[in-house]
Amino acid sequence: MAESDFALTFHPTDAETDLTSLITAARKDPHEFGALYQRYVTPVFRYLYNRTGNIHEAEDITAQTFLIAYETFNRFRGDGHFSSWLFGIARNKVIDHYRHRKFDVSIDGTASDQVDTDPLAKAIHAEQSALLAKLIQTLNEDEQELLRLRFLAEMSFREIAHLLQRNEDAVKKTTYRLLARLQSQLEDNHE
Repeated sequence: MAESDFALTFHPTDAETDLTSLITAARKDPHEFGALYQRYVTPVFRYLYNRTGNIHEAEDITAQTFLIAYETFNRFRGDGHFSSWLFGIARNKVIDHYRHRKFDVSIDGTASDQVDTDPLAKAIHAEQSALLAKLIQTLNEDEQELLRLRFLAEMSFREIAHLLQRNEDAVKKTTYRLLARLQSQLEDNHE
């Protein structure tokens, strides 16, 4: 057998192919950038809302993020992940925002906003959500940021690794260890 028979072939997923098509279309016609906006506006907003805790500030910074992305889209070389590039812009905008405001950011609101009709279930969920938010606040900023990117921005481990300039396996291990630590702390508080 030839050596090339053993070569691994990369087959992009439908989502990656779709994203590549959106990027290609936006490069050809700037009006097509709207499809990228539609795909990423919700995760970017959730990430920024979590960072600011204020809906108006999050909306404003989301708009600034997409404006900068649109204006500088020609600088996106395509050698990395679009989401890493976009969330890099969002991170920089929120950092700039807090440089001007000079106060700390919390990670409140990380629990789901599920609506349950059972009052007891609502009370238990509210208590667990409050405890989880409190535990997350005890994490250092890098750990909180990792959780924001993974669960609020819905980024893959590969995208987070690219954005943070870390090894993908290290990002995975750190995330799983954080989640295990939080779960253990939650269980300890309920005993």
